[in-house]
Amino acid sequence: MFSEYRIHPALLHLLYCLLCSAGEEVRLQELEGNTVTIHTGLTGVQSDAHILWFYRSENADIKIVNSLVFKGETNTDYPSESFRDRLQLNRTSGSLTIRNISREDSGVYKLEIITGHQLVWSFSVDVYAPVSKPVIRNQAEKRSVRLRESCSPLCSVENGKDLSLSWYEEKERISSISSSDSSGRLYLPLNKTNPDCSTYTCVAANPVSNRTTQLDITNICCKSVSVKKAEEIPKSLAALLTSAGLIAALSILFVLYWTKTSKQQVYQYVKLNYAEVKSTSPYSDEDHKKGSVGVTEDERTLVVYSAIRM
Repeated sequence: MFSEYRIHPALLHLLYCLLCSAGEEVRLQELEGNTVTIHTGLTGVQSDAHILWFYRSENADIKIVNSLVFKGETNTDYPSESFRDRLQLNRTSGSLTIRNISREDSGVYKLEIITGHQLVWSFSVDVYAPVSKPVIRNQAEKRSVRLRESCSPLCSVENGKDLSLSWYEEKERISSISSSDSSGRLYLPLNKTNPDCSTYTCVAANPVSNRTTQLDITNICCKSVSVKKAEEIPKSLAALLTSAGLIAALSILFVLYWTKTSKQQVYQYVKLNYAEVKSTSPYSDEDHKKGSVGVTEDERTLVVYSAIRM
């Protein structure tokens, strides 16, 4: 029923112009690096109109566009050094295009169209940098060795203008934070020390862009515990190797000492000594001389050598 009644585009443009000329400021939010056109909503600016664009910087209006018709010729000048090579005026609508817009270009832009009378439009342009990708880590990875107690995800992102950081469980936002201080990083814990099987997503957003990071429980929680255990293993291993090295060194010293001592003992106690033992025959020399006994003189003395252990 209501779709049968539509407002004519020309009427919309007229309302838009009346809103601007009444002093209402139109706000635009743009992404840094884009080409932006500030639309006036006009479709047929008088051909001989004098068109001026100003940029307000520190409460002073800097003329950035000056376009007029002189002796039938249209002359358009871009006086500002910072904008000169990046501006393009559409004289039919009065719209202004800014190429490669930067955060330094944020501010208030004012349009003046002078014909028989003067019309003024004001536009507030906010330029934002693209949002950085949020980073999720386990903030309790050094507090416990058990998975369930040590898993406490913390999301952080490089802070910026009008930035917010939020946690979503499935599609429902469960927490959010923002800060007027755009420096440093913005932090937001999940506030769940025992994340279940739901899908948790951290979202960083400003008015023109957003980035998301999904919580990987296996990577964030299990990995942090494994890393902690891996850090503990080298310490234990180092202590074990130190003890083993000390024992081995002492063992080597003992073996060397024992070997040296044994050699000395063997030399002292196993050395062979010889003694001469003489056996005297029961026969007298006279018997031998008489030849009554058949024993030669070599047989009268028996020499025996024996090894004696000292």
